[in-house]
This record gives sequence, C-alpha cells and structure tokens, in this order.
Amino acid sequence: MKKPPVIDLNDAVQHPGKHLDFELSTILEEEEDLDLLEPVTGRLDAVSTGNLLLITGEFKTSAVVECSRCLAPVQSDIAFHVDEQFPVEGVPSSGGGNTFAHVEAEEPYPLFHGNNLLYEELLRQNLLLALPQQVLCSEDCPGIPKADGDEVHGHPAFEKLRQISSQGEKTS
Repeated sequence: MKKPPVIDLNDAVQHPGKHLDFELSTILEEEEDLDLLEPVTGRLDAVSTGNLLLITGEFKTSAVVECSRCLAPVQSDIAFHVDEQFPVEGVPSSGGGNTFAHVEAEEPYPLFHGNNLLYEELLRQNLLLALPQQVLCSEDCPGIPKADGDEVHGHPAFEKLRQISSQGEKTS
C-alpha cells in the first residue's frame, strides 16, 4: 500500500506563532467519485497558537459534474477556502521541558499522523463540500428526453402488479 502524502507541521506545532506556508498541487489519486480536469492547486498556511493549530488556504480546480436535469457532463470551475482548527496537546519544545506538543485531531477520517498533515484528505473533504449542488448544462435544459411512444408506468418490477390492478378496475 502506498504511503499517503503528508506535510510535516511539527515545526509550527513546536514553535507557536511560526507560520509555515506551502504551495500545493495534487490530482487526488484516491478520489474515485470525482472527475478532475486539472489538479487542485493553491497555498496552505499553518500556524500554532499553542493550544490550536490553525490551517487556512485558497484552492481551485476544474471538474466534470452532471447536469441536474438531463445528467449530461458539465465542466465546472471550483474554488474553495480551507479554514480548519485542530487542538494541540502538550508543551511546545520552545517552552522547554521533556515533553513535546502534538496535534489531537479526533476525526472519523483522520487528517494527521502525529504532527504530519494528510493534506490530500483535507483537500478532498473541503473540495467535496465546495461542489455545486445543482449545475445546469444550459438555462433552458429540457431534462431527460423521453423516447416516442414510451409511457412511464413506474418501476418495471411493478408492471405485473399494475396489470392486475387495471384488470380489477375493468371488472368493477
């Protein structure tokens, strides 16, 4: 199994007030449900307050999404902002002592291995939240076209029940 890409944020965690700035570009290889046309690119900034690790950034990409009416593929430009806070436990090394500060991120989908940020997972989560809810291929999209002569009766599994029901109506 391939190791996930990480960013070492230990320097920021151990030295409160120190900003770490990263230029990132990724194609999110592990994301199967998203069809990216270009890499996710942007800048990420991390700084510790001593009690919190603050991570902010601006990112953009382009993806193919489905039209909400006709399900045709539509190219959509997506820009999103990352603004996360994670609790920091322990005493930073700059404060002296034998202990070290570490990020205590309690997530159902972990974003940290020690003080290393799994940045692709962070970007994936924020990108999925930024996807447009309803995209139209055009303002006058007619929706899914029906074939000539097609009558919609519901799910095919209920066709037999519909026939029995219509026979009962004829005899009454």
